[in-house]
This record gives sequence, C-alpha cells and structure tokens, in this order.
Amino acid sequence: MQRDRIDFGSMNIPVLFRKIFFPTLLGMVCMACITIADGIFVGRGVGSDALAAVNIVAPIFMVTTGIGLLFGVGSSVVASVHLSQRKVKAANINITQALLVSLLLMAAGISLVMLFNKQTAYMLGSSDQLLPLVLEYMNWIVPFSIFNMLANIGMFMIRLDGSPKFAMLCNVVPALINVVLDYIFVFPIQMGLTGAALATALAEVAGGLMVLVYLFGFSKTLHLYKLKMSMKSLRLTCRNTGYMIQLGASAMLGELAIACMMLVGNYAFIRMLKEDGVAAYSVACYCLPIVFMIANAIAQSAQPIISYNYGTGDAARVHETFRLSLKTAFISGLTAFAVMYVFCPYIVAMFLEPGCPAYGIATKGIPYFASGFICFALNIAWIGYYQSIELARKAMLFMLLRGIILMSICFLALPHLLGENGLWLAVPCAELIIFIALTIDYQYRHKICRVVE
Repeated sequence: MQRDRIDFGSMNIPVLFRKIFFPTLLGMVCMACITIADGIFVGRGVGSDALAAVNIVAPIFMVTTGIGLLFGVGSSVVASVHLSQRKVKAANINITQALLVSLLLMAAGISLVMLFNKQTAYMLGSSDQLLPLVLEYMNWIVPFSIFNMLANIGMFMIRLDGSPKFAMLCNVVPALINVVLDYIFVFPIQMGLTGAALATALAEVAGGLMVLVYLFGFSKTLHLYKLKMSMKSLRLTCRNTGYMIQLGASAMLGELAIACMMLVGNYAFIRMLKEDGVAAYSVACYCLPIVFMIANAIAQSAQPIISYNYGTGDAARVHETFRLSLKTAFISGLTAFAVMYVFCPYIVAMFLEPGCPAYGIATKGIPYFASGFICFALNIAWIGYYQSIELARKAMLFMLLRGIILMSICFLALPHLLGENGLWLAVPCAELIIFIALTIDYQYRHKICRVVE
C-alpha cells in the first residue's frame, strides 16, 4: 500500500483540505448509509412499528460512536502535536493507550446493557407495544457495537498516518456489506428485524477488522506500542487518557447530542402523537446523520491540519483552515436543507408507505426540522476548531449547551407554545441560539487578542 503524500505544514491549505475532505466525506456518508439502509429496509420490509423500535435503540449506536469519537479526536489531537514536534514514540504510546482504555470501557458497557436489556429499553422510551421489537433489535446490535467503536477510533489514526483513502474504505466497505445483507436478510430470507440487526452487526465487524489490519500490517508512522505494566506506566496511562478524554469530550457530546435528540424527541412525540409520531420522527432521525456526517467530515478533515500547525505556531495556516471549514459547512448545510425541502415527500416514501398516518406527519413536519441544517453544520465545524486548538473546556461547554441542555429545553417548551410544529422546531431553535453564541464568543476572543497584541 502506498502512503498518500501529505505535508500538514507546507502544502497549500485548500489542496490539503480537499485531499483529506473528499475521502473522509465519502467514508462518512457511507457510514451514515448503514443507519439509513436499516431504516429503509425495516420501514418498507417490516413496518412502521419496527421502524420506531429501531429509532428507540438508535441512541445506543450513537453512544458507541461517541466513545469512538471521544478517544479518536483526543488521541488524534495529542498525537498530531507530538508528530509536529517529531515525538513519534509519544504519539504511538498515545494511540495505544486510547485503543486499550476504550476497549475496556466498551466491554463493561456492553455487559451492563445486555444484563439489563429490558430496563434499558424502557429507559430509552420504549412503550409496551414496541418492547418485543426493541429487544429483538437490541440483542443483536449491542454485542457487536465494540467493532463500531474500534472503527471510529481507528479512522482518526489512519488519516493521521497519511492514508485518508484507506480510512474512507473502512466506511465504504462496511456500508456496502450492510446494504447488500439488509436486502437479503429482510426480503428474500424474510428474517424481519433480526435480519436488519444481523446485517448491521456484520458490517460493523468488517469495519473494525479493517482498522486492525491496517494498524498491524500497513501503517507507516503510527504503530501500536507495547505498554509496560508498572505502576509508573499505569499512572502515565491514566494521566494521558484523562487529557485525551478532556480534548475529545466535546466530540463525544456531539454524538450524545444526537442520542439525546432521539431520546427526548421520542418521549415528546410519543406523548403528543403516539407510535405514529415516533415513526415519523424516526425518518428525520435517519436523515440527520447524513448532515452530521458531512459536518463531522469537515471538522475531522480540518482537525489534523489545524492541530499540526497549531503545534508549530503557524497561526495564519490555522485561521485559513478554519475559515475554509466554515465556508464548506455553510454550503453543505444549505444544500442539505434545499434537498430535504424540495424532495421531502419522496424521501419519506423511502421509509414509510404513502397514505399511512406516520407518512402524513413526517411530510408535514420534516421541512421545519430541516431548517436547522445550516446552523447545525456550522456549529459542528466551529466546535471542531476549538477542539483542534486544545480549547477543550470551551468546546465541551458549547457542545453540552447545543446538544443536551438547550435542545431539551426547546423540546419541553416549544410544543406548549406552537403545538405539533414546536416538536419539529425544537432542534433548529437550539442550533440557532448556539450559532449566535459562538459568533459572539469568537468576536470577543479575537477582540481581546488584538488588545493584548
């Protein structure tokens, strides 16, 4: 395998960004297709209740991905700075620590969920009617989610090692496997919801194994390092892991924000619109990951460039990359909104039979929901910039506000003020408030910097 030629310190920024962004974007979109394929095949092949059940379980998938982003972003930022200072051994130790600790945490989490699966289903918002379907899907998805986490961490390391195309393949190949197996298991073999879950599980295994094959057989600079088992080594691992968690926490909160949006939204929709409302809302939740993955691809493509040049002290290249990421985010968010607004009935028809109650609720409400895509993409890119320059607390604060606190408040308040439309406008309202807050914070910070200079 020939390593891609990438120089983070001297290559033209737009060229460098495109070289990383397009493979990352394709990989991320294919990753979102795993979730969307489940929705389409389940909705059309099993029914609207099964689609609602998948949406109930989806926050677990988001938490798994969030843990991957937590350690992926954290280790990537730290390793990028070490590589910019020619400290290759330190970078290798960091990525090894990130993989080891995350695998141990994930194994413990999977054990707890499987032990208390019924309690977990109710906690996620399942009704008695949906419980059998939720458990059917959950019992297949959860045990294999460790491979999903491994793939998410590994792709950061592979991109940092200079191979964004292979990182892309770690998303594309599982996505193709998932789509093919989804069709085979749900339609010809008639395995129902179990078939959809099994297809996703096998796709996740493929992605995780590809990451391991690269790290053990093809990596050029970054390698897994044999850690010592002394008390000093354990203390250093705890210290380094704590710092990586601090840097990556806002990235994890980004995924938890999607999980929170699904969880709180499921409660709000089932209270006002019953199971049909949850099925309609699930269509929006299947479409949002596409926008999230595009915004995430922008943030992740800018991250190694920003972190590397931040480590070398080249502020001009840092700010040029940041401005380019915001411009890309704006264009992407606007395009996503336009597509969803114009083609909403056709997109909903991919998931739900036209004429069923959930279809009518979805086609009426999703254009309101899509109005938040522009601010959503800008906010993800902006918070990713704060992560990349080690402003971990600020990134975490804004992610916590946008993804959990403000969104929960909006879901509680807006339906009382605007009725059914308030359910759909909760997420756009939260994103708009955070975008305004980020703009004010950025202007204030740069004003202070100019005064100091």
